Amino acid sequence: MASSTTLSPAITPSQLCSGKNGMNPPSYIALPKCVKNGISGVGKDKRMKVRCMASIPADDRVPDMGKRELMNLLLLGAISLPSAGMLLPYTYFFVPPGSGGGSGGTVAKDALGNDVIAAEWLKTHGPGDRTLTQGLKGDPTYLVVENDKTLATYGINAVCTHLGCVVPWNKAENKFMCPCHGSQYNNQGKVIRGPAPLSLALAHADLDDGKVLFVPWVETDFRTGEDPWWS
Repeated sequence: MASSTTLSPAITPSQLCSGKNGMNPPSYIALPKCVKNGISGVGKDKRMKVRCMASIPADDRVPDMGKRELMNLLLLGAISLPSAGMLLPYTYFFVPPGSGGGSGGTVAKDALGNDVIAAEWLKTHGPGDRTLTQGLKGDPTYLVVENDKTLATYGINAVCTHLGCVVPWNKAENKFMCPCHGSQYNNQGKVIRGPAPLSLALAHADLDDGKVLFVPWVETDFRTGEDPWWS
């Protein structure tokens, strides 16, 4: 509701409306709108009527901070839940394939990705055979058949200790020979010629319900009598 006020010439309408001299109360965020209604008198008795329109209090213009925080949380939840749902399937690509027994080992896989069944394997792999299978962490690992037609209790990791090439088994030479830089290993994977500095890594080859299970080798390397460098 508008009101009329008679002011002394000592305080001009611009000073009242601008608030520069501290006349505007702090509880208002908008400046009063002042309109000259007329002038009466002359000289020192000069008077001026000013009509000021009330402003909206600042307290009524400030948003409820609690509501704003609630809306922000709801918005964040609406965005994060679908994003997490889309990202979850991709995490499986970074998890090593894997498998197996309660001892923390990995079931050996053949070239077709099937579990290696010991009895079936020995039907098609004779004494002295060394054939690649998939072992711990997906590394190529040789499954060894002993001369008495039994599986060896160890598997030989085929990754060369020089620069990581896969080392093939040379049956005629009875040793592993790396084609990349000429490193050689005996029939148990012990290094016998450089530039490879270390022997091939080992893994235990156990049986679990008839399946071959590779388990990490953490004991002394029986070929060198030293602690395993790969553990």
